[in-house]
Amino acid sequence: MTTPLCLLDLDGTLMDSAPGITASAAQAYRALGLETPSDAVLRSFVGPPITGSFVAHGVPEARATEAVRAYREEFVTRMIADNAVFDGIFDVLHDLRGAGVLLAVATSKPVVYARPICDAFDLTDRVDAIFGAPLDETPSSKADVVAAALAEFPDAGPVLMVGDREHDVLGARACGVETVGVTWGYAAQGELEAAGAVELVDDVRDLAAVVMRRLGTR
Repeated sequence: MTTPLCLLDLDGTLMDSAPGITASAAQAYRALGLETPSDAVLRSFVGPPITGSFVAHGVPEARATEAVRAYREEFVTRMIADNAVFDGIFDVLHDLRGAGVLLAVATSKPVVYARPICDAFDLTDRVDAIFGAPLDETPSSKADVVAAALAEFPDAGPVLMVGDREHDVLGARACGVETVGVTWGYAAQGELEAAGAVELVDDVRDLAAVVMRRLGTR
């Protein structure tokens, strides 16, 4: 028998991290002397790889590394203070583990940030592994993170991704994994459906039951 595996996005799925990320992104624009995007645009930075978000929103590609450096200088001061676990998430993790589901955080955030964040908010001991992007400028996508998780648990299955943005859905699909989308995160209206999420969950309290049904554990 194999063990079911649930991959969990961090920002917008487990954690309300928008305040720290948007403030850090705004500071990066100011540091580069560029016009700061609207609050709505800054909110779209939550979730996807940060380099691509800067390039997509006014930062010249030649200055993308500079923008990321400025962002990170600010973010390390905010990643704990301006962050919180969504209400009900601990119950979800408890219920899934109780049903025999392996749990792994799979985030586009550099793993050197993801680990201390999970430590600070009592998430580390509630999951079986944490996967994220490299800190250097090596290109990394959500598909790369999902692939790393699958490689770590080669005998696990079935596998399901849970995320709040289209890059979660598309990255998981590239690895042959379906995604349940959560609507308490940072996706634009219709984003998750258009990307191909197999189901949407509107309430944290319903998430464990949906995941267990999709994984066939109940």
